[in-house]
This record gives sequence, C-alpha cells and structure tokens, in this order.
Amino acid sequence: MFVRARSLGESSSVRSLLFVSLPLSLLLMLGGCRERGNTIVMRDACSLVSKEEVASVQEAPVNETKSSEHSDGVFRVSQCFYTAAEFSKSVILALVQPDSKQRSERSPKDFWREKFGPYNGNQKERDEKPETKSAEKEQGPAPKKIDGLGDDAYWVSNRFGGVLYVLKGDAFFSVGIGGTDDEDAKLEKSKVLAQKALQRL
Repeated sequence: MFVRARSLGESSSVRSLLFVSLPLSLLLMLGGCRERGNTIVMRDACSLVSKEEVASVQEAPVNETKSSEHSDGVFRVSQCFYTAAEFSKSVILALVQPDSKQRSERSPKDFWREKFGPYNGNQKERDEKPETKSAEKEQGPAPKKIDGLGDDAYWVSNRFGGVLYVLKGDAFFSVGIGGTDDEDAKLEKSKVLAQKALQRL
C-alpha cells in the first residue's frame, strides 16, 4: 500500500520512514465514514488533514499529497501520503470505512474489536492471560491504549517509532509519522494530527 522509497531513489536512511508495513495487519483497518440516514458518505483521507497542518507539526514544508484507495470487498481503504520536502519527515494517513458498493455484516468497528479488544482491559488482566502474552512475543509489544482520542485509540510501537490508530463511530484511521524524533515525540505529533482529523470526520 505504501510508496517504496527505493522507487523514489531515496537513501536507505530515508527508506526507514516507510515503516509502512504496519504490525498486526492493521493497515487493512484505517478508516472513517459518516452516515446520513441510510446513505454512507465516503470520505477521502486527504480531506481530514491539510498539507499546512502536517507541515506545522513536522516543521518541514509538504510538497504534495498523494491520494489512493482500494476495496477488499468489505472495507474501503483511503490513504493519503504527505510528501515532505525533507522526505524522511513525510506522513501517512490511512482511513477505513465500509464499502458502500458491498453488502457485508462485518464493519470496521467489528474489525477494531477483534484487533484491539484483547488489549482493552488493564495491564494486570492482560499479563494473566497466557494467549495474550504468547501473542505479544510473536507480534511485538502490545498496543498501548491512548485516552482522550475519539471513541477509542491505540499506539502500536514498531522499530521506526509507531503508528496511532483512532476509532470514531463505525470508522477508524491511522497516522504514521516519519522523521528522527523518538517514539514519545512521534506519539505526541500523531495525536495532534489525529485531533485535526477527528474534527472532520
């Protein structure tokens, strides 16, 4: 789903930005939609956060946005790649919503519950569940619950920092930030952009 830096002629250090092989196959789940009556209003990821807002957070000019979308027959995934002048500071926003052209009983919220439901309890409860501990060993650190964002939110750490996932209604989106900041700084920047996106969902 993500632009490969090699095809852009970027250095290996810049390629690290494109951490964009997100863990837990959560990439399939980033979304946002709005319902009016029985009609689902489809949203484009690039409409949720402006180039100027990304530039302000990353402290680097954003040259352009690249929008793409696809459907897996159940969900419609819209993605926006904010290409920064300093390429390593580029940002990816992905947004998942029901595919209005398909009839499915499975919703983005169902997918969210499946992926994040096991982590919704407290840390002590998770530590007492053998299956959760085993999954963490196989897939890396457990998602960290983030309070005060949307209906539910989690930070998923990876070797490039992490990715923030936010649920609102029957939709959710993710924010992945490049650059050399440490994980805590990337989380805080991601939260700022997520608040912007939530205002427009």
